[in-house]
Amino acid sequence: MARVAIVTGSSRGIGRAIALRIAHDGYDVCINDISANRENCEKTAKEIQDLGRKACVAIADVSVLKEVEEMIQTAVKELGPLNTMIANAGIAQVKPLLELTEEDFHRMFSINVYGVQNCFQASAKQLIAQGNCTAKNPGKMISAASIVAFKPFALLSHYSSSKWAVRGLTQAYAMEMAPHHITCNAYAPGIVGTAMWDLIDERLGAQTGAKVGDTIKKYTNELIAQKRTSVPEDVAKLVSFLAGPDSDHVTGQTQVVDGGIIFT
Repeated sequence: MARVAIVTGSSRGIGRAIALRIAHDGYDVCINDISANRENCEKTAKEIQDLGRKACVAIADVSVLKEVEEMIQTAVKELGPLNTMIANAGIAQVKPLLELTEEDFHRMFSINVYGVQNCFQASAKQLIAQGNCTAKNPGKMISAASIVAFKPFALLSHYSSSKWAVRGLTQAYAMEMAPHHITCNAYAPGIVGTAMWDLIDERLGAQTGAKVGDTIKKYTNELIAQKRTSVPEDVAKLVSFLAGPDSDHVTGQTQVVDGGIIFT
């Protein structure tokens, strides 16, 4: 019987790569993003259907609990009982600490932290109500952290803080969900070739006077042991493990996939 997963923020980038990878692994997948990205959601869903798996689209803003609850009900109605929640959606912003507005800080946490809380709480309630999680077949809740959950980057302070919060929240969920046979883990990507990192590169360059593309090159050469920028598929391979049976005895962990920047 097919397993069912929801991947938030999966219209493009890391989320899309995760959705495609777990579809290859045998999951039917609910693709989620905000309404502005509906077209790419539909494209990702079609790619999954072309692989012979079932897919549906649920438009929702993860910072709004009611929309997350409706997303979960859409996935269950279209695909069947939920097994796995992958709370991937997130935003980044480059700005010095002393220039951050209340709105900057609030928006960062509303999406990156409240978004994970909403997805974890609502999916945990769904998994418990279904009664389909057992010691031999646990439910899975997976969140998007980052290497900055271990060591912040300058000018990415509130983003870094939000990812530290995700790491802590994931550990707390791991403790409280263990009696319900639900594992809770996070993945921590490094410097990934996505639209988010293109923006970070551009904004960091504006602060330091570097040309577009030079900041990522500099970080890649100076920080990454393997001397190459990550691609979304690198992250998706780790999430495949966390979403699969080989990680059934792994919980409360934030696992780094960065080519050798942060050593844990």
